[in-house]
Amino acid sequence: MVTLCWAAKGGSGTTVVAAALALASPRPSLLVDLDGELPAVLGLAAPERPGVLEWLHSDTSVDHLADLLIDIGPRTWLLPWRAETLDIGTTADPWPTDQARWATLGDWLRDWSAQWGCDVSVDVGTRLPPEPLVARSDRSLLVTRPCYLSLRRAMRLPVRPTGVILVDEPGRGLGARDVEHALGVPVEATMGFDPAVSRAVDAGLLASRLPRVITRALRRVAA
Repeated sequence: MVTLCWAAKGGSGTTVVAAALALASPRPSLLVDLDGELPAVLGLAAPERPGVLEWLHSDTSVDHLADLLIDIGPRTWLLPWRAETLDIGTTADPWPTDQARWATLGDWLRDWSAQWGCDVSVDVGTRLPPEPLVARSDRSLLVTRPCYLSLRRAMRLPVRPTGVILVDEPGRGLGARDVEHALGVPVEATMGFDPAVSRAVDAGLLASRLPRVITRALRRVAA
């Protein structure tokens, strides 16, 4: 199972959801970072080896991707975005435009999942998921808060998710039914707002101390 997690607006919790899907999976899992935030969220040292970004910008064989994996648990691996020492951007790394390269990455993720009986969770962040990657994934989950501006932006995007992970907030006027009606896809899970999640992320303890509010909310999605 290959799952893309992405958001139409920053601050939606995409990185946390992608990490939680991998960490809560009952099967071996591969977490793919296309946004650059996962090492910090998981409390890992900044990657010094190349990652997906360098591979996408190269002509290196697809077999080399396995050499880039970082162990984050007994049956959980991280494919990082890039080496932190690589200075190739300021506010954001250049998004590769080679669609054939994205397709090769998607094929590799799908093959890895099938070969190892592994769940693959991809954190795309707030960029639009590349079409070749969407085509080779089993699920494309939009992570969003019940925010009018987020939904408005998501409705205008050319990519449609297959489902939604709703990060609920107290006091919002919109609910799950409103989100489903606006986007035309089901809300697969609703995560209640809990300060324990923010504390775990701030302390870099998400990998070792996944809050129960997340595991309960994503149990069905991660199964």
